[in-house]
Amino acid sequence: NNPRVKNLTTEILSDNWYVLHKATFDYLNDASQWQTQSREAYDRGNGATILLYNLVNKTVILTRQFRLPTYLNGNSTGMLIESCAGLLDADSPEDCIRRECEEETGYQVSDVHKIFEAYMSPGSVTEIVHFFIAQYSKDMQIGEGGGVAHEHENIEVLEMPFDTAYAMIASGEIKDAKTIMLLQYAQLNVNGLL
Repeated sequence: NNPRVKNLTTEILSDNWYVLHKATFDYLNDASQWQTQSREAYDRGNGATILLYNLVNKTVILTRQFRLPTYLNGNSTGMLIESCAGLLDADSPEDCIRRECEEETGYQVSDVHKIFEAYMSPGSVTEIVHFFIAQYSKDMQIGEGGGVAHEHENIEVLEMPFDTAYAMIASGEIKDAKTIMLLQYAQLNVNGLL
């Protein structure tokens, strides 16, 4: 517990898609004065993401799908190129990312390697994302991918050279933070991709 925080109360503002809380609390500032503050925090649960890579072909598997918040913030099509990802729900991060990988990309991977975890937007969202990498090969493909119909997912699977994907960061074609982080990790740590 943080001794600089007291009298924390929360109320639910919305429980429609995920949960939006309003928190009111007293915070002890650097001048040793207590200040009452109010903030909103969006709780969507924790998630996991993975970069699938093939060292022989020097390729990666990414996805493309419509993301409404990006559309509302100036992305003219709302389409975003991303690494495979999903919410943990009741699963462990490893089980989640294996499930999501199969649903979204059609690849069944068993040997996933966790590289780190990170808060993605700590000023407003509670979510921690667990980051993974895994090698893939064509014999691991058991389906078409594309997501789950009852979750209204319409996901395009993209296989491309790693150097093409990495260049898409600089060109602005990839703007998703988790994907950028995974591609940069691979650039620095996965020998043989270039």
